[in-house]
Amino acid sequence: MTIYEVHLGSWRRVLDEGGERYLDYREAAHALADYVAHMGFTHVELLPVMEHPFYGSWGYQIIGYFAPTARYGRPEDLMYLVDVLHQRGIGVILDWVPSHFPDDAHGLTYYDGSHLYEHGDRRLGFHPDWNSYIFDYGRPQVRAFLLSSAAFWLERFHIDALRVDAVASMLYRDYGRQGREWLANRYGGNENLEAMAFLRELTGMVHREFDDVLCIAEESTAWPKVSRPVAEGGLGFDLKWNMGWMHDTLAYMREDPIHRKHHQGRLTFSAWYAFAENFLLPLSHDEVVYGKGSLLGRMPGDDWQQRANHRLLLGYMYAHPGKKLLFMGGEFGQRGEWHHDRSLDWHLLEQPGHRGLQTWVRDLNHFLRGEPALHQVDFDAEGFEWMDLHDAEHSVIAFVRRGRRADDLLLVVCNFTPVPRPNYRVGVPREGWWDEVLNSDAWMYGGSGQGNLGGIETDPVPCRGQFQSLVLTLPPLAVVVLRPRSGEGA
Repeated sequence: MTIYEVHLGSWRRVLDEGGERYLDYREAAHALADYVAHMGFTHVELLPVMEHPFYGSWGYQIIGYFAPTARYGRPEDLMYLVDVLHQRGIGVILDWVPSHFPDDAHGLTYYDGSHLYEHGDRRLGFHPDWNSYIFDYGRPQVRAFLLSSAAFWLERFHIDALRVDAVASMLYRDYGRQGREWLANRYGGNENLEAMAFLRELTGMVHREFDDVLCIAEESTAWPKVSRPVAEGGLGFDLKWNMGWMHDTLAYMREDPIHRKHHQGRLTFSAWYAFAENFLLPLSHDEVVYGKGSLLGRMPGDDWQQRANHRLLLGYMYAHPGKKLLFMGGEFGQRGEWHHDRSLDWHLLEQPGHRGLQTWVRDLNHFLRGEPALHQVDFDAEGFEWMDLHDAEHSVIAFVRRGRRADDLLLVVCNFTPVPRPNYRVGVPREGWWDEVLNSDAWMYGGSGQGNLGGIETDPVPCRGQFQSLVLTLPPLAVVVLRPRSGEGA
C-alpha cells in the first residue's frame, strides 16, 4: 500500500483566458490516473472534497457533509473521477472530518437557534486551535448524522477507505486547552468517552456494512489500541498514522550529516514500537506548509546532497515496516513550499536531477509491490530484524525485512553521511550470493554511481551475532538493498 496524497486544486493547473485555473473532476480523472499508474502508487488520497466555504482550509473546515465541492464540478463528475481511478486498479481514499466544523452562519453551528450539533459550553464545544466547533458525540442524532455521512461517501461514491482527520482532538477533552479551559469527564479524566464510543460505532458500521473498506486514523498521540478490534478494547481502525516516526525521521534528516552520529536514536527508536499498531508512515501535506518548506528544501547540503538525502529518506521510508504515504510533489523534489492556490512545479522535471528522483520513487513503488518482504509482514516483528543499529559513529544502519516464505528476504543498508564507505562489513542471516537490487546512488537516479557491481558473496566471518557477513561498498547518502539468490545458502 503506497498512497499518493493529492490536493485536487493545486496538483496540476492549466492556463486559459482568465489565467491559471485548477482542473475539474473530469479533467483530472485521466491525467491523475495515468500519472499514478505510471508511478506505481496503489492508492490516491484526496484532501477533503466535501463542500467547504474557505478554500484556504484545504477542505478541512467542512460544511457540506453530503456534498462534493462544486468548485471542481458536479457529484457525477467526482463519481467519474473515482471510476476512472478504479478502472486503472487504483484505490481511492477520502479525508473525512468528523472532529470539527466552522462557525459560518450558513453551516451547522447554532443550526436551529440552539446548539443542535455542538455543545453549548465552549469548554466542550469549541476548538481554540482551529477556531471551530466540536460535535456533541453524546447525542444520538449527531452520531446518526455523522454515520450517515460516512456511509454516503462509501455507498454512493464507492470510496475504498476513509481517513479520519484529527482523531486525537476528538479523544481528549483538554486537546489544545489549558487550565480551566476544559471540563473533565464523569470520572475526572481527560478522555472524551462519547467520542470513543462514536469512533467505535463508526468503525463497526463501516466494517459491517462495507467489509472491503479501510478506516484510517490520523491520531498523533500514544492513545492505546487505535488500530485494534473493538472486542479487544481498541477503537477498531485498520491503520494509524505513525506521527512519531515522521517527526523523529525528519528531525534526524534535517541535521547536518556531521552531527547525525549524535542523533542515531531518532532513527532506531521507531523499531521499538513499530508493531504496537498497524502503522502508516506519512510524509503528508502538513510537513510542507506553514514555513516548514518542502521536503527537498529541508535537506542539508548543496544541491546534489539535498537530492541524495531526499532519495535516502524515501528509500529508508519504503524499507521501514508500515504502509506508505507521500504528498504530491515529494516524488520529484518540489522546491517551493506547497500552496493551495498554485500548481506544483512540474517544470522541475526538465532537470535531470529531479527526473532521477521521480524515477527513484517510481521504482520504489513497483519494487515494493513485487517484494513480499516489504509488505506482507508489516505489522509483526517477525518481518523485521536489526543487523546493525549501533554504528552511530559512521551513521549507518542495517536491517532485514522478511515475508512469509523463507526466500522472501531483503537486506537494507543506509549510509546517512556523504562519505563513501568501502569494505564495510555487515552480518547477514544467510550465506551465498546476494544481488544488489536497489541503490539510490545509481546514475539513473542522479547519484554518483557507486555500489557493489550487481552483487557480492558472503564470507564465513561472524559479525554482530550473524555467522555470515558481506563486505559492501556503501555509497554516500544512499540506501542499498540486497536479496539472496533463491535456493542458495541455508
